Amino acid sequence: MGGNNRKDPSQAVLDQARDENFPVAPFFLPKAWRTDLMAVYGYARLVDDIGDGDLAPGGADARALGVAPERAGDRLVLLQAFEDDLHRVFDGEPRHPLLRALQPTVRRHGLDRAPFLGLIGANRQDQLVRRYATYQELLDYCELSANPVGRLVLALAGVSTEQRVAWSDAICSGLQIVEHLQDVSEDLVRDRIYLPAEDMKRFSVGEGDLALPAANDDVRALIAFEVERANELLDQGAPLVRSVHGRLRLLLAGFVAGGRAALKAIAAAGHDTLPGPPKPTKPALLREVGAALRKER
Repeated sequence: MGGNNRKDPSQAVLDQARDENFPVAPFFLPKAWRTDLMAVYGYARLVDDIGDGDLAPGGADARALGVAPERAGDRLVLLQAFEDDLHRVFDGEPRHPLLRALQPTVRRHGLDRAPFLGLIGANRQDQLVRRYATYQELLDYCELSANPVGRLVLALAGVSTEQRVAWSDAICSGLQIVEHLQDVSEDLVRDRIYLPAEDMKRFSVGEGDLALPAANDDVRALIAFEVERANELLDQGAPLVRSVHGRLRLLLAGFVAGGRAALKAIAAAGHDTLPGPPKPTKPALLREVGAALRKER
């Protein structure tokens, strides 16, 4: 993710948005939609940057949150200060500029604070839990780290239903697993492994294997297995696309297509993600968007 200079928070968020597997706020959406989506995305990115220790040097974010310089290196302290400022979005006047930018979106759409709190909870968990024993434990983590974003998108569009939320959760969990598969080496540097231990044991993969410059056969087999799981989640959630209309359908097709294109890029790399994250080309992404729209008519 890398540190970012937050003197211009909006530009920093735009720069990060370009690196995602899926379009965050594409040009074809009305300006008001793009503004709201970028406000939510900016929130999610800042929470992740706090949790990953990727804030820009100089402590501007800590100062904005009212954290004393001597405590600015404590991620749990920063996350608590950020949660306190989130509550001001709903109940007062937030201090951080990205949260001030979020407040009109929250008020305009009557957004609930629970999804925002979930994202903070995921980053707290990242400070305390660095390994996942089972696939279900990983899905429980995705419930905090990814699914709230999809729920917020549905709320922004005013189309939330119980069934759509379930489909969205499957898509978002799939996209989160895609990101984990792309970032195995980066996560390991942070002493985090998001590959379930039960799966690593099944494929005879040790932690040392994940530190190799290139994947051996066992790691490739493990990654291929997790790719299929992510594909299954995207398939489970894909009916969400045909349940909506117009520009929202195109946006959601882009989310699904981004995940599928990334998984195909991983497969094309022989399921070796250790040298770095395989990324889909723009033509490949566009092909997947078209396929998603045709499939979900």
